[in-house]
Amino acid sequence: MKDIVIIGAGGFGREVKIIIDAINKETPTYNFLGYYDDTIEKGTLVNNFPILGSVNELNNLNTKICVALGIGNPIAKSTIINNLINKLLYFPSLIHPGVFVSDDDVLIDDGCIICAGTIITCNIKIRRFVTLNLMCTVGHDTIIDDFASFMPSVNISGEVHIHEKVYVGTGAKIINKLTIGKETIVGAGAVVSKSLPDYCTAVGIPAKPIKFHKNE
Repeated sequence: MKDIVIIGAGGFGREVKIIIDAINKETPTYNFLGYYDDTIEKGTLVNNFPILGSVNELNNLNTKICVALGIGNPIAKSTIINNLINKLLYFPSLIHPGVFVSDDDVLIDDGCIICAGTIITCNIKIRRFVTLNLMCTVGHDTIIDDFASFMPSVNISGEVHIHEKVYVGTGAKIINKLTIGKETIVGAGAVVSKSLPDYCTAVGIPAKPIKFHKNE
């Protein structure tokens, strides 16, 4: 059994704990120790498990430990990972047993969180620290770059390239053969029928950029 902790004890962090429990029911793999969270006092119990400290305290650990990101915001995920310099931290991808992943040329890099009901078809590359929430679909020949996050019931058609730190809201749909630029936000329920540039927020049916934001 490998010791594991979750960064973030909010709603999604607690849902990541459910994924760990589901994995352990299939094959005992992880010993869950608790949460690291900057906003909750150390020692506080969250669903009977303790807040172990602030996130930066992970840099002080002197034993190997697995770490999962219970955070949905792509920029926050990137910032946290860039600040964790402890070489003893490992970031396994947590895939709920209720996820369908084909055996045909699917790459899932480290640190991904993939929730129950998601379907991942063939010839797909999912890069580091991608979050696919409940009931998402990822079509053939799609590439998803680092730190992108997809809320529940997002549908991604085939041959789509989604760049780093993209956030896609609940129920959005992305039509095939499109590109979503880095750090772009797609609003809940949007239908993306044309490629979107970097650093924009796009909403509606069809989705159109309504504002642009600079990379911080």
